[in-house]
Amino acid sequence: MLFEYIAIAVLLILTTAVAVIAITLGGLFGPRRETKRKAMPYESGMAPIGPGTRRMPVRFYLVAVLFILFDIEVIFFLPWAVVFRKLGLFGLIEMLIFIGILLVGYIYAWKKGALEWE
Repeated sequence: MLFEYIAIAVLLILTTAVAVIAITLGGLFGPRRETKRKAMPYESGMAPIGPGTRRMPVRFYLVAVLFILFDIEVIFFLPWAVVFRKLGLFGLIEMLIFIGILLVGYIYAWKKGALEWE
């Protein structure tokens, strides 16, 4: 019975080993001291003007997280559509509840101004 799961166990062991080896090699052979020259961003051989990094507004991350959240939740529509006839009225009501929850979250984000870009 457990013989069928050996492939998954081997995969987990191999991926963990590769991750540990990559982190170890990076720590052993990676740069240790930060110098001004190493910290400079490379821009086609030209000397950079201004700081190499800039702060990103939180609104950018908020919109990205909302997009991923709603995009992933919309994925649940496909399996529902495939088995819609088998589920009948119960499946329709459950999906309407799910859409209602999504709609409440969307309206909340809209009212908070999370979807407005300046």
